[in-house]
Amino acid sequence: MIYAIMSDVHANIDALEKVLERIDSLGVDQTVCLGDVVGYNATPNECVQLLADRDIQTILGNHDAVACGLEEPWGFNPVALTAAIWTREQLTDEARDWLYSLPDSLNYGSFTCVHGAPKNHNVYLFAWEDTLPHKYFLEEQNCNICFMGHTHMPVIFAEEGPVPVSGQGLFKLEPGKPYFINPGSVGQPRDENSQAAFGLLDTEEMSYELVRVPYDAERASKRVRDAELPAFLAERLVLGR
Repeated sequence: MIYAIMSDVHANIDALEKVLERIDSLGVDQTVCLGDVVGYNATPNECVQLLADRDIQTILGNHDAVACGLEEPWGFNPVALTAAIWTREQLTDEARDWLYSLPDSLNYGSFTCVHGAPKNHNVYLFAWEDTLPHKYFLEEQNCNICFMGHTHMPVIFAEEGPVPVSGQGLFKLEPGKPYFINPGSVGQPRDENSQAAFGLLDTEEMSYELVRVPYDAERASKRVRDAELPAFLAERLVLGR
């Protein structure tokens, strides 16, 4: 099976459409979204509708939880807070209900998926050391691979340390070794590369690959400005950080 693993769409329909076009061209068997479908950018309803129409299995992200009213934006910085409140006001009832129904995790047998840290989508995993308290989750899930998003930074955390991934080739996953893998962000990359990112997992070959997809970031940035969201959110799309 070949899985496309994507995360942090963040209401960027321009990036999402291009990523799904690339996924369709690769003959992927199943696509999974690690959450934060909405927040920050200007097309939340369009992104929800596209994922819902394609029946893409999706995890609840922290921005999704705030947007649909499951949680309040405690701890959000002022820019994120402004966007979260704007998103709440924009969501249709159908989009809100769809977000409300999303699970906190998904298990596919050979791997499991969360948004932030296991059992807490608000926690960031920035380093291998951050993952150590969560190795028990792999045992609970009866697998050795956990995909997570939230940081918008593509990386593989392996026992020997972090493995930077740049979209330049396959990474072989060793049987039985624990891995925490972040596929980066579709809608708001922060690794100084403005191209959208997603991951490909081949469960037969046990290999992983990061894929970068160019899209019209200037158009997405203009949507943010036209919606009168904070200018910083428009700028970072073009800068990729």
